[in-house]
Amino acid sequence: MGRTVVINVVGLTPKLIGPQTPRIQQWADNAAMASITPTLPAVTCTMQATYLTGKRPSDHGIVANGWYFREECEVKFWRQSNRLVQAPKIWELAKEQDASFTCANLFWWYNMYSSVDYAVTPRPMYPADGRKLPDIHTHPAELRDRLQNELGQFPLFKFWGPATTIESTNWIANSAKAIELQHSPTLSLVYLPHLDYCTQRLGGEAAVVQTDLQEIDWVVGDLIDFYEARGVQVILLSEYGITTVSQPVHLNRVLRQAGLLSVREELGRELLDAGASRAFAVADHQLAHVYVNNPEDLPQVQKLLETTPGVAKVLDAQGKAACGLDHDRSGEFVVVAEPEAWFTYYYWLDEARAPDFANTVDIHRKPGYDPAELFINPRIALPKLKLAQRLLQKKLGFRTLMDVIPTDASLVRGSHGHIPRNDGDRPLFLTRSTDLLQRDRLEATEVFSLIWAHLFPAP
Repeated sequence: MGRTVVINVVGLTPKLIGPQTPRIQQWADNAAMASITPTLPAVTCTMQATYLTGKRPSDHGIVANGWYFREECEVKFWRQSNRLVQAPKIWELAKEQDASFTCANLFWWYNMYSSVDYAVTPRPMYPADGRKLPDIHTHPAELRDRLQNELGQFPLFKFWGPATTIESTNWIANSAKAIELQHSPTLSLVYLPHLDYCTQRLGGEAAVVQTDLQEIDWVVGDLIDFYEARGVQVILLSEYGITTVSQPVHLNRVLRQAGLLSVREELGRELLDAGASRAFAVADHQLAHVYVNNPEDLPQVQKLLETTPGVAKVLDAQGKAACGLDHDRSGEFVVVAEPEAWFTYYYWLDEARAPDFANTVDIHRKPGYDPAELFINPRIALPKLKLAQRLLQKKLGFRTLMDVIPTDASLVRGSHGHIPRNDGDRPLFLTRSTDLLQRDRLEATEVFSLIWAHLFPAP
């Protein structure tokens, strides 16, 4: 077996490699590179599941970062159990091939309760008093304390939200080193998310994220040097490319104005009532699953979606099958945005009646993905003072909201999910095992076999 590390530099594309990434560029100069045609949707959970199984969403079941759980009538995002992935993963098949095979998963998604040998993933604590405390979940369990004693507490609030920095990515890289030094896994999967956040804030062009590119270049270059010095093959890849957007599209507001989406009121605020709605959208970047509870509404909903500005195409049953999204978890329709557009989860028509979580970082309560969580509300006159006040209230034991997030979707400058037209905007695959990569384009499902070929080279 050939020991291998797969370094997932989220958001890295061919056009972002250059003078601003000298260490990656130098390594890539002696590597083979291919652009990857992503599966639909090109989002974190779907792409990672595709890479690790070699299957399309219709087979592995991860149709987005979240979906409508029909039995519970609830939308749920960012679930963590590996049992949601409905196809064999690469480490499971590798263990069948060679019982001595071991795998470490550092922050790739669906990382809880899997059969990897070493796992580290974010898992905040939520005490009953309303606090959210940074923490991780690990396997083995004792790895949790060892890593945080060695590296410090995992910087959760630098991992996602308006305070994100390179610090969380650097912590993940250091945790990968620690596991390699102690356990030397056959396969290490390392997730480095830093570029994901700055490009959603600012857009996908190198000129606007130069500092962030320099920061991730240092982390990646250091990891490559570390692993290669230990005789480990390095694969550098990404899940998707982020392109610049300027048009937020509020599908749920369109459905509500047509009388198809229902809400219920709680304390003067409105909550999406998915089970009572005739139709609603689960928005995930540039793709949305639209669930239609009554078959007789299908023609009306399809026509409404197709005539909504910013919608590129609406996939019906036949279209979903062609794109590998014909799965029970998918909506009756899958909607894909135009390249410059993306979909919000917003369903309220009056800001005064928006749910209380709308202005907070709350990835589990929101019935859709919300990139506005990367911003501080620009309408707050003294944001640092307000943040300090809220933190003090929490420390004193008061129940309060960190209500500093805007609901102004126009702030978002970058998105992903559709299949970019240009290779330079697509995810990439880089390896110095040049004999294994003979083409300059790959399908996302082919990444699995390439990783396998590094692990089990042909005689």
